[in-house]
Amino acid sequence: MIPLRISLLTFLAIAACLSVSAQPYSKIGIAAVVDGVPITTSEVEETIKAQEQVIFFQYRNDPTRINKEIGLLRQSAIETLIDRELLLAEFKKIGGVLKAQYVDEDINQIIRESFKGDRDAFIDELNRGGVSLKKFRELREKMVIMNVMRARNAGEHPPATPREVQEFYDKNVDKWREGDMIKISTITIPKFTGEAGSTPEKQRKLTEELRTKILQGADFSAIAKSKSQDSHAENGGSWDWMSKTDLMPAIANAAMELKTGGISPVLDLESNFIIVSCDAKKLGAAPDIEKLRPEIEKMINQEKSKGNIDKWMETVRKKHNIKRYQPFTSPPEPPASSTP
Repeated sequence: MIPLRISLLTFLAIAACLSVSAQPYSKIGIAAVVDGVPITTSEVEETIKAQEQVIFFQYRNDPTRINKEIGLLRQSAIETLIDRELLLAEFKKIGGVLKAQYVDEDINQIIRESFKGDRDAFIDELNRGGVSLKKFRELREKMVIMNVMRARNAGEHPPATPREVQEFYDKNVDKWREGDMIKISTITIPKFTGEAGSTPEKQRKLTEELRTKILQGADFSAIAKSKSQDSHAENGGSWDWMSKTDLMPAIANAAMELKTGGISPVLDLESNFIIVSCDAKKLGAAPDIEKLRPEIEKMINQEKSKGNIDKWMETVRKKHNIKRYQPFTSPPEPPASSTP
């Protein structure tokens, strides 16, 4: 059977690959300028690398989630740094001073939540990513200041109404439900076959072609028997009933999002491409709404706070001079001086 759970060695390999794919930000240049203060492409890369380490460890059993979070991180990196400079300027304007203990608490929380309290593992992960503890601390200090400034402008809200709580519960009930059981079938295509001329790109194309055939009416079971390369292939890709929590998160999440009989997109996992069919589901029970009411009210309040913060940030951005440059592109060179 081809293993579906990501190993630590593979996790480190993914980290190395993703670091290489971040090269658009590695060229010398300017990503943006805020009130005359440049944000260099190297700063963007440093910020990405520091945050990648936390993402890699936090979602190490879910490579699909890793790819998604890294993608979002890179898309938002420049805008995050622009907002950081704006908030640092606003913090300085009000004479703000940040106590060192707040940064200590922030880093300790990361170690507790993402590294199970293992500080040595945290340091090792920074070293693998080429980020020093000093640099990571500097970045987190700025992030803490950003959070402080946002909190100052989150505003006060009236308590969530019973109707708001009920609507939030109905919309998010899947997050709280326990005991979900699911029956799936899979088609697993390895990225690396060992055959001459075979590449992951060709294997992905093959998997996409198989999925298209299934969507057009081809029999999933027959294709699984002839093409799939996992231990379920001889059974037409069919698995026994399993608890959602016993499945690899990427597979479980993909299956649970499908209707019965639905076919997932091609999942890009550790060393395989996988197509998942949701054959049947047995949904577990969700906690009573009254048990969750305090948590839901808190979440609703956070959403309202975010709305206030977003509006405030728009007013802040209008007060500052911001120039953005495309990756790979530096701002125009200043005119050459006429003085020899």
